[in-house]
Amino acid sequence: MIIMMGAQLQSPPPKNLSDLEKKIYDALLKSEIPHQYSSWKHLHFELLLRKNIIEAATKLAYSPVEFKVFQDSKFNPRYWTKTQGGYLLNPFVLPSQAIEDIFQNGHEYAFECSTAIVIIYYYAVLKSINLEAFNRIFPNLLVWDWSYDEDLRIITKVGTDFIPGDVLYFHNPDYLYPVWIGENAVYFGDDQYFGHGIGIKSKEEMIRALNTLRKPNAQKSAYLLSQYSRLDFLYLSQFSY
Repeated sequence: MIIMMGAQLQSPPPKNLSDLEKKIYDALLKSEIPHQYSSWKHLHFELLLRKNIIEAATKLAYSPVEFKVFQDSKFNPRYWTKTQGGYLLNPFVLPSQAIEDIFQNGHEYAFECSTAIVIIYYYAVLKSINLEAFNRIFPNLLVWDWSYDEDLRIITKVGTDFIPGDVLYFHNPDYLYPVWIGENAVYFGDDQYFGHGIGIKSKEEMIRALNTLRKPNAQKSAYLLSQYSRLDFLYLSQFSY
């Protein structure tokens, strides 16, 4: 359900929304969990950012970026320097340019699924807020695994209130190699998920793919956890156009 300034909305979606934004709005409206908004601007921003998360994931899915563990990973050295903790933004490089480059020159990049999620988030935020604000609030990016700037504000909760644009997690308890202990995946709605290294798949296809990456004689199937991660949309909305 959508709660706007204390009142529950039951109306059709606002005008001038894209088809994807209407789909997200409908999911919020049908949710059994209250989604509260201080203003229409706040709601519109969440719809935009969720749409941009899905579009960023789709763009990454069809890019030449490879799936690699840290020792075999790579980032374009023009923008990033490899350190012990990840890839650090080079001096005098704008954060926006470095994030854009991942999607423009994918052949220069190789990383694993949690890094992919953080990069998707940065790119989606870049497409949703003021460019100057993005470069101001993310000045010293360090990217790898779940390393991210505190202003990205990722929130993880227990539950199954999955809304398109959320990030979910498929756990693989009998993994063969640690990198396949699970798969972080962007939820598209309509039983479609994107996980870097696996692609855009249904829930059953995602589980089936992870089950091929288990140790010999594995007994436990991979499964979707009852948890979801999402950005702090209200906080980030202050930087919108």
